Order: sequence, then structure tokens, then C-alpha cells
Amino acid sequence: MLQQLGAQDASFIYQDTPATPMHVASVAILDPSTSPYGPLTLEAVMGFYEERLHLMPTARRRLVNVPFGLDHPYWIEDGGFDLEYHIREVGLPASQDWQALYTLAARILSRPLDLSRPPWEVYLVHGLDRLEGVPEGCVGLLFKTHHCAIDGASGLEMALALADLAPEMAPVPPPSEPWCADPMPHEGELLFRSWGNALLRPLQVAEFLAKAAPAAPALPESMRQELPQATPVPKTRFNAPVSAHRVVGFERFSLDAVRAVKNEVTGATVNDVALTLCGGALRRYLREKIELPEDSLLAMAPISVRKPSAEYGQGNAVSAMFVTIGTHIEDPMERLKHVRDTTAAAKQMANAVGADTMLRTNEFMPAAVSNLAQRLTTEFARANQAAPAFNCSITNVPGPQVPLYTMGCRTLTTIGYGPVTHNMGLIMPISSYCGEFTISFTSCRDMIPDPDFFMACIRHSFEETRTAALGPDAQDKVAAIAKDYSRMAESALAEVRAARAKAYGS
Repeated sequence: MLQQLGAQDASFIYQDTPATPMHVASVAILDPSTSPYGPLTLEAVMGFYEERLHLMPTARRRLVNVPFGLDHPYWIEDGGFDLEYHIREVGLPASQDWQALYTLAARILSRPLDLSRPPWEVYLVHGLDRLEGVPEGCVGLLFKTHHCAIDGASGLEMALALADLAPEMAPVPPPSEPWCADPMPHEGELLFRSWGNALLRPLQVAEFLAKAAPAAPALPESMRQELPQATPVPKTRFNAPVSAHRVVGFERFSLDAVRAVKNEVTGATVNDVALTLCGGALRRYLREKIELPEDSLLAMAPISVRKPSAEYGQGNAVSAMFVTIGTHIEDPMERLKHVRDTTAAAKQMANAVGADTMLRTNEFMPAAVSNLAQRLTTEFARANQAAPAFNCSITNVPGPQVPLYTMGCRTLTTIGYGPVTHNMGLIMPISSYCGEFTISFTSCRDMIPDPDFFMACIRHSFEETRTAALGPDAQDKVAAIAKDYSRMAESALAEVRAARAKAYGS
């Protein structure tokens, strides 16, 4: 059955070029020592996914474009689906270190997905067991999928549904109905559908305006609160055309230490601390390059507007807020207070308008106009003729705080990677899992030719912030936080169980 992409999902297709492939990815480091099924092999991974394809809504779906780009593309169930194409096996070179993993991930991220097939790939990565700090026998799973099919929240939801809470794999319920492929739609049918959508659009706009009208009285006040804090967006090395080559890296910290820092500033959140740490890292990096602007860098922070009733694991439901991350402030605690205040103002704006309302405004632009606008914007940015709307993207997707198992292997660490575009060449995905707080980054190799130094800047930002916030009593304060949050384990388990129940239909 044909299912059309929404405007936001389709926008990632329109932005996709050889230099800016619009896919997201994650790496899970797995410890097979807990597995009752033996070492993890390619055959085992293929069997695992084959048994769970019905739990992955877009696993066997490919895209079909409307002639002349007159409407957004459609999903169809792919009659030529070949699982062996999507699941692959790679290994690190003999001289194994963390940089070897970064280089491998960057090469995989640099390659666009084949959009004539279901847009995802899984790589079983061998050779991780000789990396520093990684137990013997560990392997990696790199999952790469197009952004049109998934966002951070839906990706986490799918990961929770596929994982187990114990080394023994829980039985997988059979699909509610047999899978069947869709016939390739005729071009005439797609054109007829686009004509029908064009006729319905004025009615959809009228319905949207009627629902959005109640938010209008609150808008002027929220705008008055936000606009005085607006500052020019400085142009940095990250706001230029990107090459097709990627560079990645990540750093891991104690989530309890991040929570302890948060508690030292009234009203601050873990997300505020995350933004502050990224601001500190960018301040140090650009200062060492003698490129630090006087004005603060502006970050785009995605906001999930996914409703609990939304169809499991599919598509994007993301709005955004824009936050100055205090790169113009040297003191880390003053920077945290600044971020706390700017995020509060941005949230007031989103609440007044409604984040889902801002998201839906994109739905009413004619698809042909949206397609052309996205491609023209990309070309202007590639030609370095567009002013930056923001400097970087920082996305925080909190993960579960209980151990998860895949094919009997305990997940030790998860690392997220995202797409970059012309004029926005840096994305910093942040995640947390089982007491670990991870800051990773994806960028153009020309913009960050020295990823080791950029990672050192992230570490320095964390250390200076923790020291400034906690002082000599840091160890005791972190221990107290750990004790308090250990009581939240049951709610963390409930989160995983809810995701699995939603996926399994029980």
C-alpha cells in the first residue's frame, strides 16, 4: 500500500547530494561474553534481523518519486528486497586503536545510501576487542539509515524494541499478517494522486489555521521575551560548503557528574549542561585557531514532538529551538547560566506557538515548490553565498539507564552520528546510557582536520565545568547523585517495556 512521506521526511530527500548524504547512524559496542549463543557472526546478525523485519516499519520499503517532483515521494513495499545486501561485515586493520574505528565509521558515513533500495545498512564490525578500555571479544554494530525514515526519538524507540533486558532473547511474536510486496505504481497514478493532494491542500490549511488561532494571543509576549536576546549569527569554519569526506569522534563521561553540575545552578537541566559543554569545546577549539567570534555561536537543538499514539518507529516528528551556547563567555558556570536562560526563552517561544504547530507549517507548501526551494538553498550554500541561520546542530536523545542486550551480547556503549550540510558542517549528537554520558560529533574533514584535538577540547570543557561547579567536594557530590538516581531504575525498565509492547502490539 502506497504511503506518502510528509513534508519534513521529504525535505531530507531533497537535501540529499553526494556531498551531503542525509543519513543518521549509531554504533553499539557489544560484549559477547554474556551471550549464551556463542560468538557473534554475520549469519547470526542476519537471522536476528530476518526474524524481526516486521518490527521495523520501513525495513522492506523503498522510495518512489513522483514524476517531475510534483509531489512528495511514496513508500512502497519492495518486491526486490534482499536482506544480504543490507547486512555486511567489516573489520578494523591490524594496528587497532580508537582512531581506526573513527576512520572506518567516517568512511561508511561518507557513502550515500542507494535510494533505489530500502535506505538502511547494518555493519558487523570485528576487531574492537583490542581498543583501549574495551573487553576482549567485543564487536560493533553500525546501523545506518536515511533521515527520511527515522529521527532520534523514533530510532531510540526502535532500538529499545529490538533489544532484550536479559542475555536470553525473548520470543518474537509472529507478524499479524503476512508481508507482501507492492506493485510498482504507474506514473499516471502518482500524477493523479498529486492532483488530488493539491485540491485538498486549501482545506488542510483552513483546518490548521482554525486549530492554531488560540495560540495567537500568547505569541506577541513570547516574541518580546525572545527577540531582545537575539544576536547576529557569526560565520565560522563550520558555515561553509562541505566536502564528501567525514570525520567523527566521541567522548564519554559520567552521567552522575553531569547531573551534579546541573544541580549547582537553579533551574538548569541536563540538556543545558550538554549545551554548555559543547559551547566550551567550540570556544576552546576556535580560540586556538584564532577564529573565535565576539558573538556567541547559535546552535539548533531539535525538539521531539512525537505523540505517544504515533505509529511505531516511523518518520520524523521534530521541531527546533535555537540557543546561543555561550562561546563568548569564558567562565563555565556563567556560560551555564546563560544557556539556562536562553533555553528557557526558546522553550517559551515553542510553547506559545506550539512545537507541533511550527512543524506542521511545512506541510502546506506545495511539494514542487518545497523541492525546488530545498535544492536552491543547497546550491546557494554550496556556492558559499548564504548567510548561516545557525552555526551547528546539537541534539540530545536520552537513552535507557538499564543494561540492554542484543543477540545475548550486552551493549556497553552507544555512539550517535548525524548528517551535515553545506553551511552547517558540524552536528554533535549527545546520548546517555546506563550511567554514561556521550558527546559525539560528525563534521567535514576539511573543517575539523584534527579530530583528536577537537575531542581534547570536549574533555577540557567537561573538566573545567565540573571543577568550577563541584570544587574539591566533586567526588562526594557525584556519589550522592548516583545514590539518588539508582532509585529510578524501575522507571527506566518501564520505558523499555513500553517500547517493546508498542512494537509487539501487546
